[in-house]
Amino acid sequence: MFATAESCTGGWVGQVVTSIPGSSHWYECGFITYTNNSKRELLGVSTDVLARFGAVSEQTARAMAEGALERSRAQVSLAITGIAGPGGGTEEKPVGTVCFAWAGENQETITQRLQFDGDRQAVRQQAVEEALKGLLAFIGA
Repeated sequence: MFATAESCTGGWVGQVVTSIPGSSHWYECGFITYTNNSKRELLGVSTDVLARFGAVSEQTARAMAEGALERSRAQVSLAITGIAGPGGGTEEKPVGTVCFAWAGENQETITQRLQFDGDRQAVRQQAVEEALKGLLAFIGA
């Protein structure tokens, strides 16, 4: 079973995977945690991680993915957190910055930070595509 923890994509990965007939056999659930409070309350992301690294960081993505595993019956999860724009970017984390994590039972969690170009829609779409590609690589498919 597979679970998602999404922030900037707002459940788009969940929508994509549930559009496949029979997905109820392998998709457990999705957490949409747009605010820091929801990341803490629903996924157990620590206040310390959010304060030290920010919501858009590989550390937060890792905590989100691992929290999704702990709070579901899934064996594999992915997490996405980023800045889709048009505002919210900084010099250190410009618009288009997206962090990912893939976690699995008895597997080391993998994280990645990428920079996407384009408008809000384009950044979000690229993030969904990259998350799913990363998932396939993570599970060896």
